[in-house]
Amino acid sequence: MDADILVYLLIAIPVIADIGYFFNVLRKVAILAAGLVLAVTLLLHSALPVAGTFYLTDTTWAFLLMVASIYLLSAVYSYGYFDEGAFDITPDSFYALMNLFVATMIFSLVINNYGLMWAGIEATTVTSALLIMAKKTPTSLEATWRYIIIVSVGLIFAFISVILIYDVFHTLTVSEILSAPGRASELVAVAVAIALVGIGTKVGLFPMNTWLPDAHSEAATPASALFSGVLLPTALYVLYMIYLIDPQETLFVLFALATIVMASVFMTYQKSYKRMFAYSSMENMGVALLGLTIGGIGAIGAIIVLFAHSFGKAGAFYASGNVLHSTGKKDISAVTGLFASMKNTASALLLSSLAVTGAPPFGIFIGEFLIFIRMFALHLYLELAVVLFFLMLAFVSVNANISHMVFGPGGTNEEVSGVMAYVPLASALISLLIGVVAIVVIA
Repeated sequence: MDADILVYLLIAIPVIADIGYFFNVLRKVAILAAGLVLAVTLLLHSALPVAGTFYLTDTTWAFLLMVASIYLLSAVYSYGYFDEGAFDITPDSFYALMNLFVATMIFSLVINNYGLMWAGIEATTVTSALLIMAKKTPTSLEATWRYIIIVSVGLIFAFISVILIYDVFHTLTVSEILSAPGRASELVAVAVAIALVGIGTKVGLFPMNTWLPDAHSEAATPASALFSGVLLPTALYVLYMIYLIDPQETLFVLFALATIVMASVFMTYQKSYKRMFAYSSMENMGVALLGLTIGGIGAIGAIIVLFAHSFGKAGAFYASGNVLHSTGKKDISAVTGLFASMKNTASALLLSSLAVTGAPPFGIFIGEFLIFIRMFALHLYLELAVVLFFLMLAFVSVNANISHMVFGPGGTNEEVSGVMAYVPLASALISLLIGVVAIVVIA
């Protein structure tokens, strides 16, 4: 089948699925649509590379696979979550918004135009903002407005970057610009630097990250998984495509290091487990940005980090949603003894925690190891020492808190039923499998 047709299908399937909203069957239709998106994504790999209306490489495909996989997991998890009565909006309304959210992410990844990439990222803000306020509490409404305002300001800077790119190249076609000779210039360097601030706001880079912990912690659980698991990587992909025009390695490494350092510090004093995982996402994006920036085997490591992170962090938020549903408590200190009464959820929470903090042999550990090798080869010894120290700090902070929640005294909570009990565990185990496969391939 023609590659363009497959890509059109990827974008259209979630949108067409929303027709089910008018017949009160969207819950089942959305799960089917998510499965079809994953199947089409897998089929698309044989048609790569693509450069026309759409621009796809192996890197693009890896990001598409992340989106499709977490879309399916969130669609399945949501089916059980609604049965538990955890939402203040109707199931069909949530699924309709989630489908549009996924369609905008896919569009942002595949379109062969920097201006339309920007439009796609802007569209993700509109669709995802409505998912944050699903519970309609004062806190969730405040988080929604904070998200819209801060991210929109960032995207204004990103739009300026796009204008500058057009002024230099007189086109916004990604494939043409990346293949143009002599791309480097002072104006392009400025455009790339502005994009780092603008798109970096959506990625959650420090110091533009202030929206991230509120939005990720207040959103409904399946939405939180999509936010951390694939929205941040999607924005990072767009930023990376702009970075390739005229790499500003020193500046990007500086922002990556600042993000890793500050996210690790923030994690040390979090009281809410969902906010803690939100800051963990920020740290993981810093690591991935570092790997993509230094290139070589570091870029491969970054893709592994992002891929493993998407499943590990989705599992962490699914498990957190189960804990919140069963206990009604958000504070780490108020939750204890989960393994005694919620073995599936507790196991998923512990495995996800190990996954996202880079414990061996989970995928993030393998990806980080490749990034460290590249940093050593480039003689970035001081930067490597900083990264190692703060990654260890994050590892201790997160896993100490989760160990308290899982193995602490007590344990009278009731395990959730149905798919909610198994999707988090499956997601965490996939992150482990990614690590095992990466070890086998590298070896």
